[in-house]
Amino acid sequence: MNGERNLEVLLTEEQISKKVSFLGELISRDYAGAKELVLVAVLRGSVYFAVDLSRQLSIPFILDFIGISSYAGKTDPLGIVRITKDLDTNIARKNVLLVEDIVDTGLTLNYLLKNLRTRNPLSLRVCTFLDMPARRIVDVPVDYRGFEMPDVFVVGYGLDYQECYRNLKEIAVLK
Repeated sequence: MNGERNLEVLLTEEQISKKVSFLGELISRDYAGAKELVLVAVLRGSVYFAVDLSRQLSIPFILDFIGISSYAGKTDPLGIVRITKDLDTNIARKNVLLVEDIVDTGLTLNYLLKNLRTRNPLSLRVCTFLDMPARRIVDVPVDYRGFEMPDVFVVGYGLDYQECYRNLKEIAVLK
């Protein structure tokens, strides 16, 4: 990819694979015997993580997607959140695991959680690939966390900069 020399790798493909496998085992154990688990992947960034995570689950589940817009192509959140693609699955009385690529300020996640709670799920938990607590503005629950990250702008494994770099197999800082 053009510009790869401007990337500093923070997480390798191997580190990511091991962590996703670990999270899959943990979630499978925690939801063993639970009825109707719905994985809700937040488009677009979490797609790579959600698919890899779902392959590690040893329990039945439904996979659905919700699209949300909060960054409008910028690197800093504007505080404006809107749903661009809603769920196809009725989550009432079902266990829901919201799968995020990154939780930083908490504003987007807070909005999503409030919205999904109005749909009366049996349970609602959060699994994020990356967590940046140093950037938190709103306190939000994170039940499953891949990696805690410093306050840097990262790309790869679904995370983008102006829609580029999502396909990187690692997590990197764009210099």
